[in-house]
Amino acid sequence: MKLFVGQGSCGIAAGAGKIYGLLEDYINSGNVAAELSVTGCNGMCYLEPIVDIYKDDGTLIRLVQVNEKNVRSIIKYIETGNESEIAALKVSDEDKLFLSKQTRIALKRCGLINPEKIEDYIAGGGYRSLRRVLTEMTPETLIEEIKKSGLGGRGGAGFPTWFKWNAARQSGGDNKYIICNADEGDPGAFMDRAVIESDPHNLIEGMMIGAYAIGASEAIVYVRAEYPLAIKRLEKAIGQARENGFIGQNIMGTGFSCEMRIKAGAGAFVCGEETALIESLEGNRGMPRLKPPFPAQSGYLHKPSNINNVETYANIPWIIENGGEAFAAMGTPDSRGTKVFALTGKINRGGLVEIPMGKTLRDVIFDIGGGIRGGKAIKAVQMGGPSGGCIPAELIDTVIDYKKLGATGAIMGSGGMVVMDEDTCMVGMARFFLDFTAKESCGKCVHCRIGTKRMLEILDRITKGEGKEGDIELLDELSNAIKDGALCGLGQTAPNPVLTTMKYFRNEYEAHINSKKCPAHECRELVEYSIDGEKCTGCTACARKCPAKAITGELKKTHVIDAALCTKCGSCLAACKFGAVIRD
Repeated sequence: MKLFVGQGSCGIAAGAGKIYGLLEDYINSGNVAAELSVTGCNGMCYLEPIVDIYKDDGTLIRLVQVNEKNVRSIIKYIETGNESEIAALKVSDEDKLFLSKQTRIALKRCGLINPEKIEDYIAGGGYRSLRRVLTEMTPETLIEEIKKSGLGGRGGAGFPTWFKWNAARQSGGDNKYIICNADEGDPGAFMDRAVIESDPHNLIEGMMIGAYAIGASEAIVYVRAEYPLAIKRLEKAIGQARENGFIGQNIMGTGFSCEMRIKAGAGAFVCGEETALIESLEGNRGMPRLKPPFPAQSGYLHKPSNINNVETYANIPWIIENGGEAFAAMGTPDSRGTKVFALTGKINRGGLVEIPMGKTLRDVIFDIGGGIRGGKAIKAVQMGGPSGGCIPAELIDTVIDYKKLGATGAIMGSGGMVVMDEDTCMVGMARFFLDFTAKESCGKCVHCRIGTKRMLEILDRITKGEGKEGDIELLDELSNAIKDGALCGLGQTAPNPVLTTMKYFRNEYEAHINSKKCPAHECRELVEYSIDGEKCTGCTACARKCPAKAITGELKKTHVIDAALCTKCGSCLAACKFGAVIRD
């Protein structure tokens, strides 16, 4: 019997470390016929902590939302083999749909192997693709295979991977670099982190294949320092790969050599832009360069360089093993293969989702994600993070590919998918994302540095009830000026959340400005609380919960809220069981 405890960042945050410790103490305490190991995130983040039990015949029993008290039940099962001991912990048939409706390539091994053991990766076919590439393919035939696959960069733009590799290959020079952009900075996005934490050797293998394609002598993974577990496991994986001859000099005895190292970045969102990342790698402030020249001609240390993100490299070993045409057979003519999304927000089943391009937003949100939490109506979905846009509920059948999403005003981005319900203020949502991009602007160009700040000031006023006539038109003018004048992708896409919310939810902007009301009741300054005298029973619950002491009234008599004292925190609304508190 083998037990795997999911210890990605999500599992550890939910308490998986303590569960592992208790099981470890038990197994080490005596002659127990069970083997304990760790694994990464299998994508079912909403069910963490997860314990997978593999019986001797290979049958999997998945236990979810395990807590410390449940460990005793698991121990009883190990001792007796009686599954009734753990029946209450088994994953439901409904939750099984979360994974069964996915097609996994980049996430193929995530949650299934121990990310700290190279033996697990090799046993599952790991490094077989690298061996094939180095012994059977030339760099040119390799690039041609990637071309057949139609793989576009998964960092956001979807630019053809083969084209970037070929450009770097054809650039002159002895020293070339292959770089992984793992500077994942979108709020609500955790795809790259999960891949590195759960299957680091897949990234290494993909990068080594890419290094051979372009003729690189060094591979560098630029990962944000806020991912300590990912860095720890990747460092260990690099050491194991080097010891086994998959990194370093004369790899697999083929004569090809390539070293690999990690650079921990400070977490600047702008360093997701490839030239800003290169500046940071060189020890400078992360600010974008003018292009051309492009990194393929003059990149890191002004040498030919290729940059892709984690998910892009994670697809490469599968493509080599199964063929470019097999990858291209999935998806749409314009967007081949699969795409990983971080499904978050007001969703029942949140986590990592990998689906073939061509599925719809409805497929992901309802079939896989299980719909909106609390049975509420969906209002919108934010695609592409701060650089993306809000797609309204009426467009939920939009096909997921680069062109179709782009036509809505949103973008694919790296894969953030934030679901919003009917209680979400779209003006506030636009303000949230713009606040992020304004703070993350490197400040190099005026349009982005000043323009986003001016837009944020306008949105601040609107959400506080101080909006005025002409604000919507001014936001539109500033948005287009920033898009046209900004130097890099951060500035060029920063206005997207504002533009899309003004396009699809203009009525909410008008309500904030003209009526000084927030239809979603989220903007605190625009909300008023009162008590319905006919429904109030005088139970005093609201008064007892009010931190500002703004509610007065005797027991069993109607209570009153003093608007001058009310801080609009909503405690009274949450405390009232009779529907007497009114939020307007």
